[in-house]
Amino acid sequence: MSLRLALLFSVAISSTACATTNILFLAGARSHGAGEHEFKAGCNLLAKAFNEQSGLDVQATVIQGWPSDESVLENIQGLVIYADGTSVVGKGWEKVDALAKKGVGIMFMHYAVHPSPAEGEKYYRPWIGGAFESGWSVNPHWVADLQTLPDHPISRGVSTPVQAYDEFYYNMRFPADRSKVRDLLTATPTRERIKRYINMWNEHGVAGLDKPQTLMWGIERPTGGRGVGFTGGHYHRNWSIDSFRTLALNAIAWTSGLDVPKGGVKSLPLTEDELNANLDDKGANKPRLTSIKPDEFSALPAAPIQTEREAAFPK
Repeated sequence: MSLRLALLFSVAISSTACATTNILFLAGARSHGAGEHEFKAGCNLLAKAFNEQSGLDVQATVIQGWPSDESVLENIQGLVIYADGTSVVGKGWEKVDALAKKGVGIMFMHYAVHPSPAEGEKYYRPWIGGAFESGWSVNPHWVADLQTLPDHPISRGVSTPVQAYDEFYYNMRFPADRSKVRDLLTATPTRERIKRYINMWNEHGVAGLDKPQTLMWGIERPTGGRGVGFTGGHYHRNWSIDSFRTLALNAIAWTSGLDVPKGGVKSLPLTEDELNANLDDKGANKPRLTSIKPDEFSALPAAPIQTEREAAFPK
């Protein structure tokens, strides 16, 4: 090989190795009460961690809603959607499908993991491996001790369990061949840990008590690219838990094809000003959010069992 060719080859390798990873966050519109479903604020604080604190060559961009200029979807390596149901992705099914087939990493967070059964089958299972399904999945609010999949990159820099109180959905609809979907985060719901039974509580939720449940899952698609679903993210205050935030950042990095650092994706502890930044306008009397205090979840009483409703479940 000539010296000139060797130099060109070296420059090409260096350029590839140093290429910036572009991650696009699509945040949902205003939803729920103050401190809940704060999609825009949550996306902004995670993007800030990547751009200003992680030390990684990442450019993270946040857009609220489906982008009016779809050219922003070009040349991205990761797409994160944090929204109510399919309110965002539903405006671009075929565009996102094309991105998945091109190998772009896709991650859905919280309510965004909830499509219709048909959309779950056509899009979500090929893209990310599973989805919430009405009548099958459940959405109680409970205190989870999050356990990571040992030796997986999302566990780097995190000591488990990581405790959080959230609307952690469980009993997702996964493909028949479950071996292709990895359980990245699990936790075990119990009667004592459930603090609120919400509208979609059903017999499958009861059957899942006292058994490990999948709260974050991931796939590596046969055609290329990765996908992740995460059912947490209802309460904005949970982002003040350093390990909870690191788990999400690690998952986003892994989904986007990055090599997650040995100590996890770095981010600085959130100040309460940062926690309250970019919140949706939900009225003049919105409370100021505070950081999670140690052991505060232990003071929450268990929810009364919905005896009459559970008696009506089919046996």
